[in-house]
Amino acid sequence: MLETTLAGSLPKPAWLAEPERLWAPWAQESPERRLEAMRDATRLAIADQERSGLDIVSDGEQSRQHFVHGFLEGIEGIDFTNKRRIGIRDDRYEADCPVIVGALSRPKPVHADQVAFARQQTGRTLKFTLPGPMTIVDTLADDHYGDRESMAMAFADILNAEARDLVAAGADVIQFDEPAFNAYTHLVPGWGVAALNRAVAGVGAKKTAVHICYGYGIQQNNDWKKTLGKVWAQYREILPALVGSDIDQISLEFAGSRVPVDVLELVGDRKDVLVGAIDVASDTVETPDQVAAVIRDAMRHMPAANIYPCTNCGMAPMNRDLAYAKLTALAQGARQVRESL
Repeated sequence: MLETTLAGSLPKPAWLAEPERLWAPWAQESPERRLEAMRDATRLAIADQERSGLDIVSDGEQSRQHFVHGFLEGIEGIDFTNKRRIGIRDDRYEADCPVIVGALSRPKPVHADQVAFARQQTGRTLKFTLPGPMTIVDTLADDHYGDRESMAMAFADILNAEARDLVAAGADVIQFDEPAFNAYTHLVPGWGVAALNRAVAGVGAKKTAVHICYGYGIQQNNDWKKTLGKVWAQYREILPALVGSDIDQISLEFAGSRVPVDVLELVGDRKDVLVGAIDVASDTVETPDQVAAVIRDAMRHMPAANIYPCTNCGMAPMNRDLAYAKLTALAQGARQVRESL
């Protein structure tokens, strides 16, 4: 009960990539040296999660420069050379994005080797994250498909094949990251959930999850959050559709946010919820008591058996020592509550 985990990424060590930066350039130019550095960083990330006390661990996305593009680099039909600047996340900010120039295909598994390596490093439950169909579509320019729904369904089929290979390689939990669900709430009940269901169909994981946060702790996201008002209502709009989806777990952000905790009553015992109890936009380390308070608030609105204490979002741009101190607080706070039940 109250098994702890993290939403996704962890900071990379300086000998792998430039610290405390999204899209950080790799420190190793040689592909062989870079692979060695990635594997060393993965070993360390898993060991540090275990030392912190997390129950469900991941590779910390140590082998990916970006959670979306790290996957797309293995997909054919995408031009990474001639990127185009477009607005993403409902024009929250602009980014230089690859362009779809032809039919999409996956010649071989993209992340299976990384999962197999991570599986060798731990006996704990292993989670691996993939970008969700809507978020992928929102992070690409399109010169081929012509409409977003068609693109999303094409990616859903590719993600489904990838997820099956990752489970075969040793992943217990497959999580799809869909921050775009908070930007396009009106599309979630339609093709958003349909594409997600298509991505998880028959993958064979012990659990499947979708992660929907309000973004990394970077300035663009922090500025956007200031425009959302006193109450952040996106989850209330999309949770009914997600509760009716084929996903097992829904990852939501609560620590330091303006999301009303009673939104969890829309879920009840019908799905597990990864309850974000660690604020990734703050440099203050939560105390175990603060983490426990978030968990207890969540328990007032849904059963403890369905709660998985988690971080709000990925921690890639964070200071490494700070990130692991926060993970330790997460584990200790969950343990406090667990022992009191």
